[in-house]
Amino acid sequence: MSIRRLPPLLFPATARHTATVIFVHGLGDTGHGWSDAVENWRRRQRLEEVKFILPHAPTIPITCNWGMRMPGWYDIVSLDGNSEALRQNEDEAGIMLSQAYFHGLIQQEIDSGIPADRIVLGGFSQGGAVSIFSGLTAKWKLAGIAALSSYLLLSSKFSELVPQPEFNKETPVAMFHGDSDPVVKTELGQLSYKMLKAQGYNVSLKLYPNMGHSACPEELDDVEAFLTERLPALGGEQEKSEL
Repeated sequence: MSIRRLPPLLFPATARHTATVIFVHGLGDTGHGWSDAVENWRRRQRLEEVKFILPHAPTIPITCNWGMRMPGWYDIVSLDGNSEALRQNEDEAGIMLSQAYFHGLIQQEIDSGIPADRIVLGGFSQGGAVSIFSGLTAKWKLAGIAALSSYLLLSSKFSELVPQPEFNKETPVAMFHGDSDPVVKTELGQLSYKMLKAQGYNVSLKLYPNMGHSACPEELDDVEAFLTERLPALGGEQEKSEL
């Protein structure tokens, strides 16, 4: 299946490039929609060694929007506020296509010299969902996964799709969710968290009071803290280790 893709929006590291964050937007958005957040995360100069990659989803028909074409990482059949709606009739082919794309982006970073354990994959809504799925099914151990207002894709068969051995069983998965989300229901985020926890994954969940399907300053600060923890600056450590 051939899909036309635009090249991602890139924010080069402001110091020596030692780490990469791939952050994925939600349905109907583009990578540009999260450029302000990236600037926010970089404002305190704690992530100077981090390159940010903001991919753009291909334009595809979205069933729940009467088949209108818009940027999407996979099709959604129903979006009616029911916590089970997103888990029914999932677009497995579209999900797997996006998984392959993100695995390709990770491989490109590895080929350029960035170790997998210095790469974080994350995103919002659809982007967060495909980040959890792509990250936990990756064949490299990543530094972390950050998922905002998201859920576990293909949950009924997820364990069958994880490679063996599992490279990311212990990789920190930080989930963030509004407690008043009418789109990706809070209950679905909580259910996904519980399912991953029950399967032994290193997952956390933080809820934000009175927040709907959006992001708030506190949440963005928490994501920055997670990125800083998972991708600490190396300074001259690599050069010294190579001497």
